Amino acid sequence: MADVARRMRIKRKLTQEQLGKELGFSGAAVSAMETCAQPASDEMLVALERVLGEGMGIFEQAREYVRLDKYPEQFKDYVLLEQKAVGLQLYATFAIHGLFQTEEYARALIGGGYPPLPDQRVEELVEVRMARRALFDREPVALIELVLEESTLTRTIGSKEIMRQQMLHLTECAKRRNVTLQVLPLDCGLSGEHAGDRGEMNLLETPDHDHLAFLEIQGESLLISDPAKVSTLAQRYAKIRSQALGPRESLGLIERLAGDQE
Repeated sequence: MADVARRMRIKRKLTQEQLGKELGFSGAAVSAMETCAQPASDEMLVALERVLGEGMGIFEQAREYVRLDKYPEQFKDYVLLEQKAVGLQLYATFAIHGLFQTEEYARALIGGGYPPLPDQRVEELVEVRMARRALFDREPVALIELVLEESTLTRTIGSKEIMRQQMLHLTECAKRRNVTLQVLPLDCGLSGEHAGDRGEMNLLETPDHDHLAFLEIQGESLLISDPAKVSTLAQRYAKIRSQALGPRESLGLIERLAGDQE
């Protein structure tokens, strides 16, 4: 990509300083990008597409690969599938699912983890987590279901204001026509049973209508394609969903909890 940018700059008969001025970066930043001393940032790739792209989308495509490199290793395969999925069924137990997080919530959650991450790495992970939200507006539309355990709404991440904004964001997500959001209450079972007691899961349907499952815990992940295993998880998800509040009740609960944070 650096070589492509250099050749297109030369084709335009621009110096590094002149290109930098058009991009909104310094000539030194352009030089660092062309020599691979400093890879192009997402912002620079956007600017390169605007100035040198010639409508071909070369630098726009590069943004996807740059973002992919920033994801944790165990998550890279899944995120590619997620962005192309026609359907997602999600169950979150400890924190708000990443697809539904606000920037402030994600920063507080990632920055508060252990062992502590450098600030730059925190910002990289926040950036790519926010980029995943493009799925909500993608065409063709993806159908997304999310069941949140009630504890994810009452556990404070960051501050009360961050939680309030996060819950307001959830209410906006819940009003989307392609999103179904439900809350699994703390007293979900009729006699104490809890179908979701084995932890969170992501179920995914690909454009070819294959069904996969993705599990992640303690920095490790498992992508499951075996039909029998995926079927068992899908049945378990269906039971979890049946124990959850309905979408209207769930929205009302989230709105009340958001009001409690004021």
